[in-house]
Amino acid sequence: QVQLVESGGGLVQAGGSLRLSCVASGRTLYRMGWFRQAPGLERLFVAAVTWNGGTTYAESVKGRFTISRDNAKNIVYLQMNTLKPEDTAVYYCAGSTRVTSATRDSQYDYWGQGTQVTVSS
Repeated sequence: QVQLVESGGGLVQAGGSLRLSCVASGRTLYRMGWFRQAPGLERLFVAAVTWNGGTTYAESVKGRFTISRDNAKNIVYLQMNTLKPEDTAVYYCAGSTRVTSATRDSQYDYWGQGTQVTVSS
């Protein structure tokens, strides 16, 4: 059984930074990703990283967010810089065993419980 546990969310002012972490237990997953969901809106793809370090980003976060993973520790990170109020959302860690689309949430098998990120203006 795979479990994903996120941490690192919080309240930050616009222009600030946060780093989210997600620890995966149970097995090593091919792809790890981050999604986010703002109140009343659908869950959206943010970033993903494969086992060998290949990354994919949503256009809205390119140049500001960096995803990375430590395979030895089974941890994935999301470094978020130059945060904007529109980045406010619950951020979910996700894991996939499939070599398919990185951006579709239906392609992920495992999900964390989410961590709140709030960016004040």
